[in-house]
Amino acid sequence: MTRVLFVCTGNTCRSPMAEAILKNHLPNVEVKSAGVYAMDGSAASENTIKVLAEEGILFNQHQSAMMNEQLVNWTSYILTMTLSHKAAVLSMYPAAAGKTYTLKEFAGESGNPDIMDPFGGPLMSYRDTYKELNEMIRKITPILQKDYKGDHNGGETEL
Repeated sequence: MTRVLFVCTGNTCRSPMAEAILKNHLPNVEVKSAGVYAMDGSAASENTIKVLAEEGILFNQHQSAMMNEQLVNWTSYILTMTLSHKAAVLSMYPAAAGKTYTLKEFAGESGNPDIMDPFGGPLMSYRDTYKELNEMIRKITPILQKDYKGDHNGGETEL
């Protein structure tokens, strides 16, 4: 079973949005999200829920979670929203190096490795982040489908 963990800062905007989008695209893949500086139990931001609802994705049961060793051990891939999130994950969990990527890196993108952070911004910023996340998730879907069907190499992918 392919398991994906999306990671951002507080686990209330980008990573829960990415989690919801991937669950919508690939219901057969297990998906969770966490934050490197999250407070356990917070809901997704109001604008995250609004943007997802605009796209027909219901996601109102989210509770933020702090990145932890149990999640690292659970997941096949850790996909971070920024290069600094990736560095934080690898600093805390060096053994996760073979399965930790920025989302853009995993999607084969070059250039700016970071997904825009809409936190505290207007609804339009959340819509822009949704578009960026949706585009990246569409790009990684074939990789995850291939992995789900058993054509993988031990939970790691070559990019």
